Amino acid sequence: MKKATLLWRIQPTRQNSVRVKTTMNTVWFRSYVYSVFVLLLLGGCAMVGPEYQTPEAKQPTGWSVDDTPLFKKPSKDDSIAWWTLFNDPVLDQLVATAFEQNLELRSFGLRIMEARAQLGRVKGNMYPQVQEMNGDLFTIGATGPADNRYYNAGSIGFDAAWEMDFWGKFRRGIESADANLLSAVADYDDLLVSLTAEVARTYFAIRTQQERIDLAQKNAELQQRSLQLVILQFEAGTVTELDVLQAKTLLSSTLATIPNLTASLNSFRYGLAVLLGMLPEEMDATVLPPGEMPQLSTKIAVGMPAELLRRRPDIRRAEMQAAAQSAQIGIARAELFPSFTLFGSLGWSATDRGSNDLGDIFDANSFSYSFGPAFQWNLFNYGRLKNEVRIQDARLQQLITAYQNTVLNAAREVEDAMQTLDQAIKEAELLKQGVETSRRSTELSMLQYKEGLADYQRVLDSTRSLTQKQDQYAQTKGNIATDMVALYKAVGGGWQIREGKPYVPDAVKDTMKQRTDWGRLLEYPLQ
Repeated sequence: MKKATLLWRIQPTRQNSVRVKTTMNTVWFRSYVYSVFVLLLLGGCAMVGPEYQTPEAKQPTGWSVDDTPLFKKPSKDDSIAWWTLFNDPVLDQLVATAFEQNLELRSFGLRIMEARAQLGRVKGNMYPQVQEMNGDLFTIGATGPADNRYYNAGSIGFDAAWEMDFWGKFRRGIESADANLLSAVADYDDLLVSLTAEVARTYFAIRTQQERIDLAQKNAELQQRSLQLVILQFEAGTVTELDVLQAKTLLSSTLATIPNLTASLNSFRYGLAVLLGMLPEEMDATVLPPGEMPQLSTKIAVGMPAELLRRRPDIRRAEMQAAAQSAQIGIARAELFPSFTLFGSLGWSATDRGSNDLGDIFDANSFSYSFGPAFQWNLFNYGRLKNEVRIQDARLQQLITAYQNTVLNAAREVEDAMQTLDQAIKEAELLKQGVETSRRSTELSMLQYKEGLADYQRVLDSTRSLTQKQDQYAQTKGNIATDMVALYKAVGGGWQIREGKPYVPDAVKDTMKQRTDWGRLLEYPLQ
């Protein structure tokens, strides 16, 4: 039955109103009976498809360096804000700024808002899927006498249809969307872990480059003084020009390292600016004041292997992706069975043909309705539906395998970071000793050169060795800091700082609210 909204006011008679009211009472009574029947029927419905269970995954029983004094069990707060263990206020401020301003993190926060809206849309499927008011007004051509060749017809009405969730298809959809929402949150947390680690790593790289530049400049000053001494001795005729040339060569080689180190320093500064959501030109002394490499903790907090499943967001994300896919199997299986729908339609229609008038549209005789149950069953689908179930099941198994592989990679990353850090600390101890011996060797060779007991080649060798070992030691200290960051990232620390804070800044939420009615979906925590 076609229906349309009429643009004129109708005044039905009292008699017709009573008829319509009586008819409507009958309609709603029968609808009520059907609804009660449907609700009773749904009470005994079970969802098809597998119930999700956390996949089994291999986990290490311990770490290979558990007996190393360097590592300790974490305190309650170690994994929440591990960068504070470096006792560097500049680093603390940089991490806070990145959390507030990083644009990629903000984008992942908006994905959470999208997932919330998608969950709300899927929940709407639990209610009548069709609730439409519609109508029409049109002119019809007909054969017959000339005065009755054309006439007008109009109708207005309301349609509703409710596909019952007999096999749990819509409930499985809610399960899947809910798991996708949690997966989006885990994505956000995983990026936050990477962001804090990258900010700290870049910061330590900047401090390392600054120290290397400072060492190169100080060594150049020493070599410049050494060159002046050689020139004086050459002018006095006690040494040959070869010593002067060798001293100049060493000084030029040392000075040549500074431009490359400065270029690397600027590259790290610009990279840090992007992490902080800034332009490179905004990275001034107020954002990154001069400073030294922070003192590193002698004890590194590492938890038990089983804690990885709780702390690492990428593992939680992999699990939630599998959970979302598990529900898709139930959705696909529901298509194998008949679907049951409760439908209803009511409306008024009238024409002005013959003795009729469009003004009679709300008369009792113009009213009609229909309602009742219906079912639909996709028969003879030639394996399409069964193969769809198989497709979803294969995808689930892929995600289960990906989850297991994520756990394995997490354990590998922790082991790699612990081993690398342990060896880097041992290397730093040896290099520190080498720097001390090289410094003493340089002092003695210079003293012997001044007294004429050694040639300048020995001075060159000892000076070059000292310069290289100092630079190598500075790099190794930077590597130790970077390896510490890698370890804290591997154990999944850092994402907890977002707890109690919104995923999207208030300014962004205000902009979105002005554009669209978001209701409470932009609020924290998850609703």
